[in-house]
Amino acid sequence: MTLVDRYLLREWLSIFALVTGACLGLLLMQAMYDELRDLLDVGAGLVDVTFYFVVATPSYLAVVLPLGLLLSLLYALGRMHRNLEITALRTAGLGIFRITRSVWIAGIVLCGIAWYLHSTLIPWSVEESRAVIQGLRFRQAAQAVQADRVGASTTVAFDNQREGRVWFMNRYSRYTDRGYGVSVSELDAQRREKTRLQAREAWFDEQAGHWMFREGRETWLDPETGERTRTVAFDLHGVPHFREDPDLMLVFGVKPSELSLFELRRVIRYYEIEDNPKVTAYAVRYYAMLADAIAPLIIITLAIPFALSGVRVNPAVGVSKSIGLFLLYYILVRSCTALGTRGLIDPLWAAVFPNAVMLMLGGWLLARMR
Repeated sequence: MTLVDRYLLREWLSIFALVTGACLGLLLMQAMYDELRDLLDVGAGLVDVTFYFVVATPSYLAVVLPLGLLLSLLYALGRMHRNLEITALRTAGLGIFRITRSVWIAGIVLCGIAWYLHSTLIPWSVEESRAVIQGLRFRQAAQAVQADRVGASTTVAFDNQREGRVWFMNRYSRYTDRGYGVSVSELDAQRREKTRLQAREAWFDEQAGHWMFREGRETWLDPETGERTRTVAFDLHGVPHFREDPDLMLVFGVKPSELSLFELRRVIRYYEIEDNPKVTAYAVRYYAMLADAIAPLIIITLAIPFALSGVRVNPAVGVSKSIGLFLLYYILVRSCTALGTRGLIDPLWAAVFPNAVMLMLGGWLLARMR
């Protein structure tokens, strides 16, 4: 690295660290203000509160890093430009890309960090923080109601088209990991019911690797006429070929924005061979989270032209223009997400198109500076 590279990198990194730390601290303070009372209401102690916010901190980095990068670049490059340092370097024969080379290299590194955050750290943070809240709520609820009523979902419906089974549960308790009022219908190739299993409760046996049913009845039907041919009652019954994952069965009751990348990936992979319209919203969210990994390059591409605007131009003008472009980017993201969720465009294109537009726009602005 040359002297210019080291100088620019030092000037930018000092501001980047300061802004990122300040923004992260503000977000944590806001989260504590919003969520601390809820945690205390469900009986959280000092250890529980501390553990929750430590676990939840990585999830805020997805918001903090782009904001810190934008503000630090606008400030550091704008200050160098106002001090005529950029002008002196360009007079010496250095181009804009050569002057900002260290920032571009750092941007590529930040893309790798963003990829790791979105693919590994943030999904873990989202799942763990949600598990902490659920655990505290279940623990408090268990003291007031019966165990089978804790964490109960109203209904669970799951259509396993791949194996020809339709599940229905009146309610499912995440506290006991059991479903109550369970009905499972097995269908033939023409989607006609051939067997029906009904039970008071059911659970997935981790050791056996299949579902167990208690106090129920299994009925065989004629697919042609729908008439019963045989029925058998049971006290405890295990079905070895019923291997549905209960977490996957419950995931459709959660909004895509509340799921981690791991959970979204599981949904998409499970239904990739089926034409299930519900999966579209999850696919759009999944690809959008992956596309966020190139956000640092988009920010650099847009920040440099406005930070290095004419010396007679008020710095606030460049800042306001760049913020306006990010507002345009937000509108594009929301519009493409809506179109992708409705199935009007492919989910992958819904995630890629806004980023491609902003990169091309930034590239055009950079080309005009030469």
